[in-house]
Amino acid sequence: MAKLSPLFILLFLHLVLASTSCESTTYKSKHYLPKTHVALFIFGDSFLDAGNNNYINTTTLDQANFWPYGETFFGFPTGRFSDGRLISDFIAGYANLPLIPPFLQPGFRHYYDGVNFASSGAGALDETFQGSVIDLKTQLRFYKKVEARLRQKLGSAGAEVTLSKAVYLFSIGTNDYMSTFLTSSTILSTYSKSEYIEMVIGNLTAVIKEIYTLGGRKFGFMNLPEFGCFPGVRIIKQHHTNGRCLKEALSLTKLHNQALSKQLMKLEKQLKGFKYSLYDLNSCLRQIVNHPSKYGFKEGKTACCGTGKFRGVHSCGGKRMGIKEYNLCENPNEYVYWDSYHLTENVYKQLADQMWRGTANSHTVGRYNLKDLFLA
Repeated sequence: MAKLSPLFILLFLHLVLASTSCESTTYKSKHYLPKTHVALFIFGDSFLDAGNNNYINTTTLDQANFWPYGETFFGFPTGRFSDGRLISDFIAGYANLPLIPPFLQPGFRHYYDGVNFASSGAGALDETFQGSVIDLKTQLRFYKKVEARLRQKLGSAGAEVTLSKAVYLFSIGTNDYMSTFLTSSTILSTYSKSEYIEMVIGNLTAVIKEIYTLGGRKFGFMNLPEFGCFPGVRIIKQHHTNGRCLKEALSLTKLHNQALSKQLMKLEKQLKGFKYSLYDLNSCLRQIVNHPSKYGFKEGKTACCGTGKFRGVHSCGGKRMGIKEYNLCENPNEYVYWDSYHLTENVYKQLADQMWRGTANSHTVGRYNLKDLFLA
């Protein structure tokens, strides 16, 4: 057997030590996060849920871990309510972050890039689809666990920097209102519209303030889409509406969005260093739905996957409500809606592009776009 030369041994040891040194300067040790590193923490509902509902005791109404969900980009179902990626996935990419995993994903303990707490069907109110989803208050409780873990790993000073530089992205509220039309809820006969909206905004505000108290400063929000035009809502009273958007739902959406805008402006004045972007998802999605060809789509009202008129019956995948048969379009990229209540990856990308690059100080994103927040 040939002997190894001393020069080779020295070179080998140098390479081993160098690689070991690189490992030691990763996130395993305290205070080694790059100064430019910005994490992304995600809260909300199915517009942002990357698969948390895969790991809770719920029904298939609030899960998307079966075919054909995920068919285009991933090639398999991930738990995302789309054919591919969501807004949060694109935002992570633009921010040079990996896909942000769901908090409940087994074995996931790497929190330095952020965490996704969103849960399909969740609302700001605990009562919204209670027992089947992870409500916003519980998502906050999960965040506090991560915050404590970061302080343990990075030290108090390192964690403060990470949490203050991080961006906190929210999509919440749609289910609080939509659930009143999809279930036998009588809550809107108990409270006036303004009282109910105040409850929703109040719960969201409480969560924002808690995150702020723990060090968060930069927040991204989407206002509510016109869920009264979702295929699954259009068919609720179609014998009265002839398939038009549900007016009662549109009214709630408009009032909520006005209240959200006012509340965020109030918080900006109350909380020192509080910065936010408010993306006008409502107007932007309405334009795409009403003028699909202008944005590269062929169909703006009927979903790619589902059953019945507008494919509004929530049967995509054949695992819901006992309906095994469903229709599936050939090319989701030509459709605005993926299923009865959710959008295709192509739409999510266009919306994410606007959130990221939208002109600051405009109606579309408010004072900041998301890129501004990541750079702030």
